[in-house]
Amino acid sequence: MTNIILQSCFIFLWGSAFIAAKFGLADAGPFSMLLTRFFIVTIIFILLVIVFRNSWPKFNQISHLFLVGLLLHGFYLGGVFYAISVGTPAGISSLIVSLHPALTCVFAIILTSEKIRIDQWIGVILGIIGVYIVTWPKLGGEIPIIGFISCVIALTGISYATIHQKKYLSDMNILSGNAFQAFAACIFFLLVISFIEPYKFNLSLNLVLSMFYLIFPVSIGAISILMILIRRGEIAKTASLFFLCPLVTAFLGFVIFDEKLGLVGLIGFCITSSGVWLVNRTLNLKT
Repeated sequence: MTNIILQSCFIFLWGSAFIAAKFGLADAGPFSMLLTRFFIVTIIFILLVIVFRNSWPKFNQISHLFLVGLLLHGFYLGGVFYAISVGTPAGISSLIVSLHPALTCVFAIILTSEKIRIDQWIGVILGIIGVYIVTWPKLGGEIPIIGFISCVIALTGISYATIHQKKYLSDMNILSGNAFQAFAACIFFLLVISFIEPYKFNLSLNLVLSMFYLIFPVSIGAISILMILIRRGEIAKTASLFFLCPLVTAFLGFVIFDEKLGLVGLIGFCITSSGVWLVNRTLNLKT
C-alpha cells in the first residue's frame, strides 16, 4: 500500500514538473534556472542532514554520487529544460523521456545481468511505438530537431543513472546522498553558464512559483521518492512509472497551455499506456 501511494505521488509530481518548468522558462534561461534551483536544493539538503544528524556518504560512494547527480540532474533535467525552452511542447518532452524503461532494460541486461521476459519486452516495444506515432510526424515542425535531440540526451542520462544508482548506491543515505548529487548538478550547470549560456534570471511571480514547486515538491519530494522506490524494488519496475508521467503532463498541458494532441497523439499515448500496464503486470526481475 505504501509503495502505491509513493508511486502515485511520484507520477503526479514528476509529470507536473514539466508544466512548472514551462512557466518559469518564460523569465529565465534553462540552465540559469537549474543552477539557481540546485544551489538552493543543495543548501536545503545539507541543512537537513545537519538537523537530523544523518550520516555523510562513504568515501567510495562520492564518485558514484557525483556521476548520478550529473546524469539525473545535469543531463536529464538540462536536456528537458532546454528542449522546452526551444519550443518543444511539455507533453511531448515528457512522452519522449518516458522511454526511460526501454533504455533502462537494455542497460540492466548489459551492466547487471538482469533477465527480462518476452512479455516485458512487448510492453517496452509498445511504449516505443506510441512515442514514435506522436513525435515522428511533427519532427522538424512543432517539435524542433534540437529539442528532440535534447530529450534523447535526457533519456539516456536518466536511464543510466537509474542503473548506476541501484548498482552502487542502494544503501546510500537519502538526504546526504541527494545533497552530493545536487551539488554535482550545481557544478555542471555553473560550467554551462560559464561557457554556453549567459545567466538569465528575471524575477517574476510565475518564476518564483515555478521555482518553489520545482525545489520543494519535485527536487526534494519526487527525487527522494524515486531513490526510495529504486532501493525498494526492481530497476525496471521503478523505471516503468515514467510511462505514466506523460499522461499527467499532457492533461495539464492541455488545460493550462492549450497543448493539443489530436487523434493521432491520443492513439500514441494510449499505446504507450498499454505498454506500461504490460510492463508493470509482468515484471519479475532479479538484481
